[in-house]
Amino acid sequence: MAKPLRFRRSHETWNSDRVTARIYRDLDENLGATMSSPWFQPPPGYEARRFDMDNGDTALFAWDDEGAWWVGNTETPQVLWRTDKQSFGEAPYEVTRWAERELIAELHEEAPWLAEYPYVSWFFLPVFSSKDGRETTRAFFRDHAAGFPDATADEALAFYESFLSTGIFDDYRHVMAGKLGTSEYLDVARANGAMGEFNAAWLLHEAGYEVTPEIEVTTGHSLDYRADRPGEHGILVEVTRPVPTNKRAAHTPVAAVKDTAKTKTSGQLDAHGGGAVLFVDCSSFPDDEWRRILGEQPEVHHRPAVVFRVRPNGTVEGYTKGAVPLDLPQL
Repeated sequence: MAKPLRFRRSHETWNSDRVTARIYRDLDENLGATMSSPWFQPPPGYEARRFDMDNGDTALFAWDDEGAWWVGNTETPQVLWRTDKQSFGEAPYEVTRWAERELIAELHEEAPWLAEYPYVSWFFLPVFSSKDGRETTRAFFRDHAAGFPDATADEALAFYESFLSTGIFDDYRHVMAGKLGTSEYLDVARANGAMGEFNAAWLLHEAGYEVTPEIEVTTGHSLDYRADRPGEHGILVEVTRPVPTNKRAAHTPVAAVKDTAKTKTSGQLDAHGGGAVLFVDCSSFPDDEWRRILGEQPEVHHRPAVVFRVRPNGTVEGYTKGAVPLDLPQL
């Protein structure tokens, strides 16, 4: 499975003739390619070329006196095979911003329904424009409302647009966007699980917490988040998201919640040895199944725990188990 889109950094000397000889001809011989000027002006001091492959792939190449940057959802030309990889946040800002303008313009041309959601488009660009995952990640938002049952794509997109535009994950964009996956086959349950982490972060952010992802602990594991507020000790959070009963072996929504939570607690949380709060995101459940869960309020094999369900209009319901060391006025 290809990873989220990244740059390749070349430290060699480049000019237009070498670009034609070593990059364009390689792409054209292997895939069929057209080389052209980029859609947008490259950064000052850089020259750039755009490559459009016959199979729909795209690549960009920009160079100056100190080297070059390549980014593309296609085969990498042989001359760049041993180059270093850089995320969008690691490459020079001016190069990243130019490449993003190119790729977002193409994204909105191919998926015009995303044009109304510029922050979602930007944030998930490394997967929306990835080699293998560009079709599946877009389909997850378009056809599955990003995991919200009985909701439209626009409702889901508006929810995440509002949340992500707070900048909460700007510094962790590559990691968080990459959780959505870049497989050419859409695994809805896996994608839902990824969005469960975003939903838990939304709940914490609404309660006034600063959220830091991927916290390494002494057992060698990483827990999903640390939640901090001024003057308070940081709280570790691990997130899981049960699958509704019509898509799993569990016979009831309550059993689905228990089974999924048990899998999580018998792994990372048991190894960690306590001290973390388990967040169980039930946002995938339709109204009738969620009402059964909320009515019975089942145990989830771990305390403290927060069991919740978010709707894209910003309403949230849930319950807690044990002494949750977080102030969550929404529940």
